[in-house]
Amino acid sequence: MKLTEKMSYLQGLLDGLEVDTSTKEGKALVQMSDVMQEMVMYVEDLQAQVDELTELCDILDADLGDVEEEVFDLDDDCCCEDDDCDFDDEDEMYEVCCPSCGDTILLNDSILEEGSMECPNCGETLEFDYDDLVIEDAEDPEDTDE
Repeated sequence: MKLTEKMSYLQGLLDGLEVDTSTKEGKALVQMSDVMQEMVMYVEDLQAQVDELTELCDILDADLGDVEEEVFDLDDDCCCEDDDCDFDDEDEMYEVCCPSCGDTILLNDSILEEGSMECPNCGETLEFDYDDLVIEDAEDPEDTDE
């Protein structure tokens, strides 16, 4: 039962009681009924405004999501501009700091194998060179006595 329906029911009860308005109690009951009727109307108006604002917030939230996708190009947290750049959960990730803007970029092996990429923040070309890298096998200290 809505608040307005409850108030109408209460008003009907008071009318059925034939409250004597010449007594102090009768005057108080009629006055309380009038005040409650005004409060019900005020609450109904506030509820309508809240519903309207909630709908507006939902629309603005959806629009903001569209703007974020367009401006920040949020494609599943991909750091490169290529659409075919998908990271698997099993890929080992590397962090690279752009020397120009200082932005930290997440990379996987496939991006490193390409040899270079543009920084998504400033557009600086970042190059990766494997020629100078030496990968050492981890040996147990016991195996060095051979």
